[in-house]
Amino acid sequence: MFLAELLDKTGLDVLAHLDRQVDVPVIDGLQAQGDLIVIPDDMTGSAYFRAGWRPLPAEGVELVRGGDGNNPHTLVGRCELTTQVFDPEGLSVAMLHNEVPVYLVHPEHGATGIAPGRWLVRRQREAGGFRRAGASFYQGGPVLVAD
Repeated sequence: MFLAELLDKTGLDVLAHLDRQVDVPVIDGLQAQGDLIVIPDDMTGSAYFRAGWRPLPAEGVELVRGGDGNNPHTLVGRCELTTQVFDPEGLSVAMLHNEVPVYLVHPEHGATGIAPGRWLVRRQREAGGFRRAGASFYQGGPVLVAD
């Protein structure tokens, strides 16, 4: 699917410098879009609690919006998702299960497709201090990245 087709279907837009005639890649594996990381379910371990599955609304869902109120990462397409996800690091945003490709659209990054499967979407983390030996967290907790 071309970016222009996806934008026409969703009513979303991207910045003018992006080529709308580019094919949107559908990725079947670990991927990132800005400050979001999309992780295959089999890489997430058993620490995640999943509840409250619901169909993705036709207009999509903003998974993350930048700290300044701009640059939303919007999930569009047909899937089930839940935002009731727990992980010890507090970075998870949602889990989704899709049988057809779904897409993340972002004004600056364009769009990427997520291949059918079950996925965890989480924020990127930057080190907020030093890592303590043997610990799975950074001193002071995770620092969330905003576009």
